[in-house]
Amino acid sequence: MTQKACIVGAYEHPTRDARDIPLARLHAEVAAGALADAGLTIADVDGYFCAGDVAGWDALGVGPFSIVEYMGLNLRHLDTTESWGSAYINHVAHAAQAIAEGKCRVALITQAGRPRAERSSPAQMHRNQGQSAHEAPFELPYGPVVTNMYGMVAQRHMYEHGTTPEQLAWIKVAASHHAQHNPNAMLPKVVTVEDVVTSPVVASPLHRLDCCVISDGGGALVVVHPDIARELGKPAITPRGAGFTVKHMNGGHFDILASGGVKSGAEAFAEAGVTPADIRYASIYDSFTITVLVQLENLGFCAPGEGGRFVADGGLISGVGRLPVNTDGGGLCSNHPGNRGGMTKLVEAVRQLRGEAHPAVQVPDCSLALVHGTGGQLGARHGSATLILERA
Repeated sequence: MTQKACIVGAYEHPTRDARDIPLARLHAEVAAGALADAGLTIADVDGYFCAGDVAGWDALGVGPFSIVEYMGLNLRHLDTTESWGSAYINHVAHAAQAIAEGKCRVALITQAGRPRAERSSPAQMHRNQGQSAHEAPFELPYGPVVTNMYGMVAQRHMYEHGTTPEQLAWIKVAASHHAQHNPNAMLPKVVTVEDVVTSPVVASPLHRLDCCVISDGGGALVVVHPDIARELGKPAITPRGAGFTVKHMNGGHFDILASGGVKSGAEAFAEAGVTPADIRYASIYDSFTITVLVQLENLGFCAPGEGGRFVADGGLISGVGRLPVNTDGGGLCSNHPGNRGGMTKLVEAVRQLRGEAHPAVQVPDCSLALVHGTGGQLGARHGSATLILERA
C-alpha cells in the first residue's frame, strides 16, 4: 500500500455530550475540521466513506445519501462499508485502494454518534438491534449483552493463563495516565490498580473501571492522492499495510481468546513488511480492558497468555512501558463516540506520527504506528481491522 495514498487531515470533535448538536451537524463539523486541517475544502472532496452511524435508513432518509446532500458533496465515489467499530480503519484501506484505482482523489471519512444525548447504552443498543438478527431466536433467551460477553472472555483468559484482575487494571491505569493530559477526556483523573479492582463488579470479573465510557462526538480523516499531499506540504501519513476479517462462532467450534485480530494483524504486517517489534506506537480498541489484552496477544506483541505480564507495571504508559498504547486516554478514559471507537484510534495515531500528541505522551521519533479496531463483540461475531501507518 505504500505511497498509494496519504492521510493529510484529521480531526476529533471536542464534545462529549451533544444534546444540542444533531447527528448530521456532527458529521458536517468533523468533516469541516479535517478538511481545514488538510488545507482543503468540501468542494475538493470527490470520495466519501461512511458507515451505519450516518443513520437515516428509514422512510424520511436514505442513509449516506442524506448526509452527502447535507454536506453538499459532489462525488465520484461512495463507500458505505459497515463493520461497526472497525469500519473506519477499514475505510482508510478502501480509500487508498479507490485512490490508487483512480476512483477518487480526495476521500473524506466521517464518524459521529450521540448515545449520551439519546441516553442509550451499548447493552440497550444491542438488545434493540438484536431482535431482528438472524441468530436472535437461538441466543436472546440466554441474555447476551456486551458486558457479559466480554466478561466471559476475561474469565476464560484468567482460567487458562492465570491472568489477574490487577493485571487487567493496569490497562485502565495506563489510559488514565495519558488522559490526564487530554483537556477533553471524560475521565482525566489518574487511577490506581486498587481503584479499579475495588470499583463495583459489572460482569464478573470485569469491574466498572474496566469498562469504557459512553460519549457523543466523532471524528474525520482526509485521505488524498500522493500528488495532492505533496502540493499541500502537510505531514503525509501513508498506509503501509492493512488487514480485515470477520470472526464468528463457527457453530460453537471456536477459540474465544483468538479474535479476528490474529488474521487481520498477520495480513497487515505481511503487507507492510514489518513486525510487531518495529511498531513505535499502537492505537488499540479498548471497549474493555480485556479487549486490549487479547488484541496485544493476537497481534503478536506478546505470546498467548503473556498479556497480563506485558501490560503490568506500566507496560503501556508512554515514556515508561515497552509499547505506548492509546495516548489520548482511549475509550477507557477519553471518549467512545457512538459506541464506535475506531475513528478516534486513527486520529491519535496520526497525531503521534506527526509529532502533534501532547508533549507528555508524545513518542520520540514515532515513524511507524499500528491501529486496530474491533466491530461487534469479542466472544461472539465481530469484524477486525488492522492498519499500519508510516510517516512519509
